[in-house]
Amino acid sequence: MIKPILLCLFSSFALSLALCAAEIPLLKKLGAGQNILCYVKEHKTKGGTPTMGGLGFISAACVSVLLLCGGGGRSLHVALAVGLAYLAVGFLDDMLKKRRKDNLGLRAYQKIFFQLAVAAIASLFCCFNGFTRLRLPYTLLSFEIGYWTLPLGIFVFLATVNSVNLTDGLDGLAGSVSAVFFLLTGVLIALQGGDGELFLLCCCLAGALGAYLVFNTNRASVFMGDTGSLSLGGFAAAVAMLSGNALCLPVSGVMFVASSISVILQVIYYKRTGKRIFLMAPVHHHFQERGFSEGKIAYVYAAVTAAAGLSLFFPYI
Repeated sequence: MIKPILLCLFSSFALSLALCAAEIPLLKKLGAGQNILCYVKEHKTKGGTPTMGGLGFISAACVSVLLLCGGGGRSLHVALAVGLAYLAVGFLDDMLKKRRKDNLGLRAYQKIFFQLAVAAIASLFCCFNGFTRLRLPYTLLSFEIGYWTLPLGIFVFLATVNSVNLTDGLDGLAGSVSAVFFLLTGVLIALQGGDGELFLLCCCLAGALGAYLVFNTNRASVFMGDTGSLSLGGFAAAVAMLSGNALCLPVSGVMFVASSISVILQVIYYKRTGKRIFLMAPVHHHFQERGFSEGKIAYVYAAVTAAAGLSLFFPYI
């Protein structure tokens, strides 16, 4: 198992490093600078940093896994289709932000419509093609859920895509958490004796993200944008559904969940009491307001993700 992991990591890392280095001056030339939200005062100096950097590392991961798999099979093609479909939604959102010179992009209803359409198609595919078995975390047990895969899949896709998107708020945060998530998810699939192509895809995504972090750790030279974050969420949900690990996703993706839950709690509590639980939501901004550096927050998030992901290995070792 070590040899294919290293092959995926190194090949996707090298390609991603080259593509990310090449896209930064190109994005600057095209004027694809990030419009910074005014309420995050610590980010005022980041205005104009190139965004849509997800194009580089996602392309590197996709090309690498297709070459290593000799074109790949059904499950890989579906995962790639889902990830690239969400990339297209994110790219459209980022392009509209650039064109309008604000941070709005797609309207909320438009974004949900596109996300829901991809989620429904992917979930229907799982229903009618035998991807209907769920593994129970921390056990060797699994069970069939049949057509319940459809509502579960739609929820998993929408929740994961938006949770990863919310986590993309600090330099190196979403990239480091996602790299750890995909690496450990890939190893988990291998330990389960699951789909080898999904295992390779996870490793390629981890390697590509490692190269992206060379340019994205504080202070970032490029942001992934919705182009990258929505695509990463799509890949994460697709791999979870196709490998039967949808119930493991909240564990290995615990920090993605934390981002979403903190926003939900903040909104509900504020509407009921007029007060806030956190200084700012998602919760990583709360820690930033408390004086923690972006690098330290990213490190802790990645470490917690690693601990949670490794805990899922116990039944298999």
